[in-house]
Amino acid sequence: MLRWFLGGREAQGTVEKSAALFIGEEQPKNCFTEMQVLKGHFDIVRFLVQIDDLRVASAGDDGLVLVWNVETGECLYELRGHTQQITAMTSYPYMRGGSTHTALITASSDRTLSLWDPDTGNRVQNVSDLQSSVKCLLVLDRLDVWLSGGNELCVWNSDFELQCKTVHHSDTGISAMVELPKNFIAAAMDKEIVIVKMNVSGSDVAIMPMRHLSDHQDTIRSLININDGLFASGSHIGELIVWDSVDWTIQAYEHILWEEPAGDSQSEVRLTHQKQIERSIQHMSTDGELLVAAVGSGLFVYNVQMKNVVAYRKIAHDSDVLHTMLQEDGQLMTCSEDGSVRMWELQDLPLPAEPASSGLFGMFGTFGRSSKQVCPPAKKVPEVPSLRSLELTGDLIGHSGAVQMFVSFKEKGLVTCSTDHLLIVWRDGELQSQLRSLALFHKLEEHQGL
Repeated sequence: MLRWFLGGREAQGTVEKSAALFIGEEQPKNCFTEMQVLKGHFDIVRFLVQIDDLRVASAGDDGLVLVWNVETGECLYELRGHTQQITAMTSYPYMRGGSTHTALITASSDRTLSLWDPDTGNRVQNVSDLQSSVKCLLVLDRLDVWLSGGNELCVWNSDFELQCKTVHHSDTGISAMVELPKNFIAAAMDKEIVIVKMNVSGSDVAIMPMRHLSDHQDTIRSLININDGLFASGSHIGELIVWDSVDWTIQAYEHILWEEPAGDSQSEVRLTHQKQIERSIQHMSTDGELLVAAVGSGLFVYNVQMKNVVAYRKIAHDSDVLHTMLQEDGQLMTCSEDGSVRMWELQDLPLPAEPASSGLFGMFGTFGRSSKQVCPPAKKVPEVPSLRSLELTGDLIGHSGAVQMFVSFKEKGLVTCSTDHLLIVWRDGELQSQLRSLALFHKLEEHQGL
């Protein structure tokens, strides 16, 4: 299996390990038994963007954008132009010759924005001398405009012409944006979410701040659209808030607190005798019903429709979880600073489930805020019959540094990027073997070998 030819690795940092996280060499539910290492970057690779079914773009601290063929591992183009690290990247659909093509928009610490054609490797547009570095990008296909966020929120058209902007003075600037119904935008800025209205009249676009949602107690680290009616935000201290996308009211509030015993050897430890460890929500993913939050080195799965906890794991990795992805049939994938990519499965707990009165409440907390009474105080739930377990089904060990993110190409494989300057394409070993056999058969057939 994978560990046999890749070898083991030690966790980065002195982090408590759990024997339950070591799955061993036999991983029958893990199809990724082949890997291909892609070299081309010379610094940390932070971003991956899928261009189409065969190509992926990678970017990071070296200022390069590389376009790869996922099937062959070939580097198709090196997009050079930025002089400092890339801070954001997204795909951008555009019309050419009567058909839709996909371009790439990149932002850099050199205070420039660039539009690239991945079919030719050319830089099509470039904007320089911005007032600040751009931290996030958002494409609004329906309006044929795109937004950049930093210390200012700017709206651009398809010709890279600035339509309008608003200036936001804060310590961090705008760190994330999501599109809401009726031409509204939610932008995360420090502890607040700013709701902005997009007024479109012909080719003219104007933006107007409508409301400031100030219910977080610390910096917002993650912002995500759940479905047409809900979006969610996660903070540095583990606050998870689910919002209504239309009237911007709070629909659910969870304060996730991983807790450790403070030197007490008793099997049952009261909450007041425990050391509360607040963890940042680094990333969230959703399928429209379930929401997965990466909380420190743990995972928290929440049903936004039922407003209850589905599953949780205090320690899912040896270090902070940086990226998550919900798949079909209760499958989940995560990557971490510990250099691993892990596969999980939501499984029903055998009845009776572990006591929710101590175990569940002792692992995470749901608390009302002392300074704000927007939500009614949460109550301790005596039983959680819908609670499920997160079982580790696969462990991909190949990177020697923190895995920043990944992109799934389904049967073609999984692409990961890391601080070790590398990309790895993980492939289904059995499927690849079948494809090689089929290719050999066709080759022999062509040469009349059969």
